[in-house]
Amino acid sequence: MVNRLNSYLEKLNSLSNWEDFLLAESGLPGPRGNLELASAVAQAGDETCFRKLIAAYMPAESGTANEFLPFCGLVGLGKLVADGDHQYLPLLRQFASDPHWRLREASAIALQAWGARDLPALLDEMEAWCRGGLLEQRAALAALCEPALLKKPGEAKRVLGLLDRVTVGLAGGKDRKNEDFRVLRKGLAYCWSVAVAALPEVGKPIMEKWFASPDEDVRWVMKENLKKNRLARMDKVWVEQWTNRLK
Repeated sequence: MVNRLNSYLEKLNSLSNWEDFLLAESGLPGPRGNLELASAVAQAGDETCFRKLIAAYMPAESGTANEFLPFCGLVGLGKLVADGDHQYLPLLRQFASDPHWRLREASAIALQAWGARDLPALLDEMEAWCRGGLLEQRAALAALCEPALLKKPGEAKRVLGLLDRVTVGLAGGKDRKNEDFRVLRKGLAYCWSVAVAALPEVGKPIMEKWFASPDEDVRWVMKENLKKNRLARMDKVWVEQWTNRLK
């Protein structure tokens, strides 16, 4: 990945206009966009570049190469926010609820860049997002539940608290067929495993509380997390015991 990233950086620095190159190398349409190229854009670009790419947003063209331009622009905003330019947080929050899942993902990736620089500040902001809409909650948790970020017990504990709060909301959800509900449920199906693996002594008892939930969607979320290898590496016996009890 490092070699590819460096190659992309060299190419971008040799071009005066990036858009044709980004479209050609986007990997779209297809199952996976070119994340290494997006990372190179974030490193090599500036505010003007990112704004221009986001302005290329075409709401009707989900899954096409054109979607990659705003994706790169949004990922790039993470660098600006990490540098202290927080004026773009409302825009990232707006795209966290976008109909296109790749642009929602770009918002979360941008937030992770900020978290890598200042996780306590990201946590403070995500507290507010977790009181917002279902897709905002999903973006907040996706941004925070990144193993590379959760290295300090106090910060991991705060993330577990947010997961607990959002899961309470999931259990009280009314419109279970709503697409936003489904997306949040899917996000919770892996986020718990990341936070619990980061702080098992706190996370396991909280997760065990939810194992006893009468809510079918909550139980599904917990069962999916038990399938994640990171939890088996953390405590294989605990995972096997609860997997068997929840069958």
